[in-house]
Amino acid sequence: MSAPLIVSIPHSLGRDEAMRRLKTGLSRAAANVPVMSVDEERWENNRMSFRVRALGQVAAGHLDVEDSHVRLEVTLPWLLQRFAEVAQVAIQKSGQLLLTKR
Repeated sequence: MSAPLIVSIPHSLGRDEAMRRLKTGLSRAAANVPVMSVDEERWENNRMSFRVRALGQVAAGHLDVEDSHVRLEVTLPWLLQRFAEVAQVAIQKSGQLLLTKR
């Protein structure tokens, strides 16, 4: 079993506004990445559990929304581990855009 990919994204929106934005964000992000689709997205309190598919591989994880940051943890299958560093940077950038105050 591989170590999970962990990304922490700071924000100043508060938990409720961050959750509101994130509830539409995963599906929208997947729509912008042609090789990725969302198989499952389930919210329980401030935690979203998800399963996504990319390049025929399934990755599962969760994200926790806190008052000042979002913490994403995802376990990648061996094929997608090669893209972990690129994925981490992309997740960080997309998350910051989504969670920036407007």
